[in-house]
Amino acid sequence: MDAEYGLKALRVRSKMTDPRISVIEGRLKKVNSILAVSSGKGGVGKSLIASTLSLALASKGYEVGLFDIDFTNPSTHIILNAEGISPTEENGVVPPKIHGLKYMSIIYYSGKRVSPLRGVDMSNALIELLAITRWGSIDFLVIDMPPGISDAILDLIRLVKKTSFLMVTTSSKLAFETVRKLTSLLLELRVPVIGVIENMKMRESSFIQEQVKGMGLRFLGEIPFDYSLEEAIGDVDKLLKTLFAQKVEELAEKIISQPLRN
Repeated sequence: MDAEYGLKALRVRSKMTDPRISVIEGRLKKVNSILAVSSGKGGVGKSLIASTLSLALASKGYEVGLFDIDFTNPSTHIILNAEGISPTEENGVVPPKIHGLKYMSIIYYSGKRVSPLRGVDMSNALIELLAITRWGSIDFLVIDMPPGISDAILDLIRLVKKTSFLMVTTSSKLAFETVRKLTSLLLELRVPVIGVIENMKMRESSFIQEQVKGMGLRFLGEIPFDYSLEEAIGDVDKLLKTLFAQKVEELAEKIISQPLRN
């Protein structure tokens, strides 16, 4: 059984057994584009790129949602300084707005407590949030994914068919090898891959660019290591003035101006 056939079979069984799954399509019906920001491993700046990309798109006048599904280690709320906000309940859950973004995260329910989810519990948490969250009519839903090939990624692929993936790596050969494996799986499953971003670049090297192009993917660009970035975490105004944010904004133009391909 190949991966694509197995995924289709799982979708059919899931719809038959979990009534929440039939609700998810309706919740996302008015979302124009879904961008899953993903990486093969942690520590590559994925959450910062997801958060800053969302802010950059919103600054261009788009209606944008940011959905953090890194349930065990959520961090976008720290980047955005999302303290003192919470969703409202009205025929589901309406995400609050912060810095112009509709923002949803498990932190509304877990607070500062750890969420050691595994297997079916991870899937249930994701299905529940997808089924209850009312995104309404928005142009982009940016999803901050957990690192690696996890249950959350496999569930998102089977539950949300119009998702496109944006891959993040550093210049490290080890980091890119994990991206290569994840991207290969996505391509096998015919999931659109927008391209690859090389983050935290500290020296001249064409290795990542050559590897990406060798896989037939778009190399979207590189972001140099920004020593001022750490001080800007939690201060969105300061964040948007960093070199990092300027580079992400340039990448945002590429993402929205070029047609997708898989």
